[in-house]
Amino acid sequence: MGILPAIGAKEVNLQLGTTSELLMLLAGMVYAVAFVLWTLDLVRSSRTVRELEASLREQEARELVGVGAGAVRGGRTSHANSEVEGQLVDDTMAYDRSAPRRGSARVAIAVMTLGVLVHLGAVITRSIAAGRVPWGNMYEFLTTGAFIVTAVFLIALIFKDIRFMGAFVSALVVVMMCFATMGFPTPVQPLQPALQSPWLIIHVSIAVTASALFTITFALSALQLVQTYRVKALAAGKADKLSWMRLVPSPTSLENTAYRINAVAFVLWTATLILGAIWAEAAWGRYWGWDVKEVWTFIIWVTYAGYLHARATRGWTGTRSAWLSIVGYACVVFNFTAVNIIFPGYHSYAGVS
Repeated sequence: MGILPAIGAKEVNLQLGTTSELLMLLAGMVYAVAFVLWTLDLVRSSRTVRELEASLREQEARELVGVGAGAVRGGRTSHANSEVEGQLVDDTMAYDRSAPRRGSARVAIAVMTLGVLVHLGAVITRSIAAGRVPWGNMYEFLTTGAFIVTAVFLIALIFKDIRFMGAFVSALVVVMMCFATMGFPTPVQPLQPALQSPWLIIHVSIAVTASALFTITFALSALQLVQTYRVKALAAGKADKLSWMRLVPSPTSLENTAYRINAVAFVLWTATLILGAIWAEAAWGRYWGWDVKEVWTFIIWVTYAGYLHARATRGWTGTRSAWLSIVGYACVVFNFTAVNIIFPGYHSYAGVS
């Protein structure tokens, strides 16, 4: 038991804590700039795609001069049908040579990299100021989670061209940072007695990582639904109102990617559940007590287990799979917001009054 008093006895450095908070605000502002740049990239790319399509139609019309109105109409119909599968990126997330050059996206990546470096400095200074790992309350959990989301996205960019997710990932990160800094502002402070345990490092770090991965799959599933709607609209002969989605892979590719990441996140969440039970036995003398936080952690586990099982064995693919993934993420959000704030229990560690 000698370890626990040592963990709680460390004095906090309020000045360094203030520096960390300022760095968090700066990181949030940098992410907001990155979001604007990512959005600008989508707008410019959409305009470029429309210009390319207009050029192709003009070329097609010139080739069909003298053939007759019926042939022209037939050519246009063929072109419209080809657009359903005429993405500028294939299922391996490799872009076609005709895809527009995306200078704004390159700048957005550079800005986002700057943001994650500032964010890393904020997390490290928070940890040093508190004399512990920086995830003892909602403010720290959200800021650390936002950092992991951004870091995973930037690392993934090295291996796969997932720039199509830039605007959505940066938007989610900005929302997380806003909730942390404005919704759950918590000055640096010692841990509550129940959290003064080495299990905090293991249990919560895994939970933060799993939640970050669930955040990314939420973005993928939302894009899958939008792309599915677009493909159906094009197949029905409607105008392409979301031409920037030609820079996004097919619904099947998005679904498969989300499924793989969800499988990894589910393993981490399973570890979170098991390690939480072990910590509960050490802290309160029981593995399971039906505390509201424990119940919702289990609900999340069941939801994602159902998602993986339904897709793998029951053929729940397409929009049903995407909606299940989104429902699972809604449970994650509810667990780490409403459960921590509204419902009393052993796990009420929001850090706000």
